[in-house]
Amino acid sequence: MTRFDYSALHDFATNLAVKLKLPGDRAEIQSDVLLEADLMGHTTHGLALLPGLLGGLESSAIRVSGEPEVLSDKGSAVMWDADRLPGTWLMTRAIREARARLTQHPVMTIVIKRITHIAALGAYLRQATDHGLIILIMNSDPSMRTVTPAGGAQPQLAANPLAFGYPTNGDPILIDISSSAVANGWVRRWAAEGKHLPGQWLLDAQGNPTDDPNALFGNPRGAMLPLGGLDMGHKGFALGLIVEVMTAGLSGLGRADGLSGDAGTPVFIQLIDPAAFAGGEALKREAGWLADACRATSPRPGVSKVRMPGDTALASRKAQLKDGVALYPTIMPELKKWADKLGVSIPGQLAA
Repeated sequence: MTRFDYSALHDFATNLAVKLKLPGDRAEIQSDVLLEADLMGHTTHGLALLPGLLGGLESSAIRVSGEPEVLSDKGSAVMWDADRLPGTWLMTRAIREARARLTQHPVMTIVIKRITHIAALGAYLRQATDHGLIILIMNSDPSMRTVTPAGGAQPQLAANPLAFGYPTNGDPILIDISSSAVANGWVRRWAAEGKHLPGQWLLDAQGNPTDDPNALFGNPRGAMLPLGGLDMGHKGFALGLIVEVMTAGLSGLGRADGLSGDAGTPVFIQLIDPAAFAGGEALKREAGWLADACRATSPRPGVSKVRMPGDTALASRKAQLKDGVALYPTIMPELKKWADKLGVSIPGQLAA
């Protein structure tokens, strides 16, 4: 993996988007979010997504200007229609809006429909936890069918990720999971590289478990198993249904509408201010105690230590800000095509 200076990469990604008429402030936020994902180790949902986003800007599948339409505003509950506005920018704006309203409404919920790709959900969590707040994000894609229900053999749902973050008296706890056994991005990457999955996380078209990523893209197609796999997949299936209801259900735009892939997706965002309950210090005290107790648990054989969600991501973030951002080998060659096309200079690699 090649390393690049964070600021140089940020300027590079921003300049590419600006060349395609994305306003500078929105382009900078897009770069913030994508690079945050790479810093945290989510290499399938960082700059790896930028070529697709640039393609969306070029084709006008992503709308570069305008504001979301406010469909409902009840003070503590808001709904927007994004109409294909940039997902990374609008997510950041929504979180800022929710933070601003917490003084009047200590539990703020914003639902958005028809938003374009929002990248890694976990990349937004620190926008709340750094302010001592709790945050929950859910996202679904009603146009996508890749995950089978528990006991099924055909895809009906999407990976349906959710992220949850909260502060402690130390590092925040940052949870970013999908309701499927594996994320779509990893299956695509392993298929492109001719690799097998680490486990039998898919079903082939006949409903047999397999570790062959190409099973998901055949004709007829296979399916991803829900989180928990063959034995405990009913739990991941249930989690996926929760995400569907809180996103597509609350937004009023989902699978029943027969959506295509360019319709945008629904997202659910909720922020909670602990000051309205027992208080921020009480939350941090309890959350910190539990985190310390979990980390102090004796590890089972073969495990070096018990980690809390976000520990690895935050350590990766700190190291990469110091030593350079390590890009997955396939990312910069794809970005170079856009750089050559748009006349943007590629940042130099850092010395090994």
